Amino acid sequence: MKKVVIATNNAHKVEEIRSALNFDGWEFLTLAEREPYPEPEENADTFEGNARIKALAAHEHTGLAALADDSGLVVDALDGAPGVLSARYAGEHGNDDANNEKVLRELEGIADDERTARFVCSLVFVDEDGTEMAASGTIEGRIAHGLSGEGGFGYDPLFLPDEFKGDKSLAEVTQEEKNAISHRGNALRALKEKLS
Repeated sequence: MKKVVIATNNAHKVEEIRSALNFDGWEFLTLAEREPYPEPEENADTFEGNARIKALAAHEHTGLAALADDSGLVVDALDGAPGVLSARYAGEHGNDDANNEKVLRELEGIADDERTARFVCSLVFVDEDGTEMAASGTIEGRIAHGLSGEGGFGYDPLFLPDEFKGDKSLAEVTQEEKNAISHRGNALRALKEKLS
């Protein structure tokens, strides 16, 4: 049995990773199932850099293979913000409401065709022997003028994927529909291909 620790406490991410990388003989563990260690500082200026910091820390502290992701929203009219600061854009880490409000506030008066954005996900896998592998994925769309939908998390209620012609936010689709087109789903498919 190959044990892989997923360097996150986000249950949504864990579920998505477990279902996408369903290799025979692989068991995925979460950080909650391991001895706690100090969270590394995510101070890289790229998603891949932050994913690498988290994966290496998990590998170093557990001795197991480790997988980490870093992802976020990139809004063209905001010069790429929130970017790597997506989870803490409004100041407090993980405050989705405040982050969404800040994006909406900053895009006030910006026309629909200038509200283009994408979700980006970078994954870094570190094997037991320290070998690294990286993959990334994106999903294109635009930012709505308000929140819609009860599903998803983070910026999902604001993000209108091109795949749904701008009619539905990522928070208005099923988990299966989201996984089929999402930035993390695309990154996981790319990583699975490399690992195979």
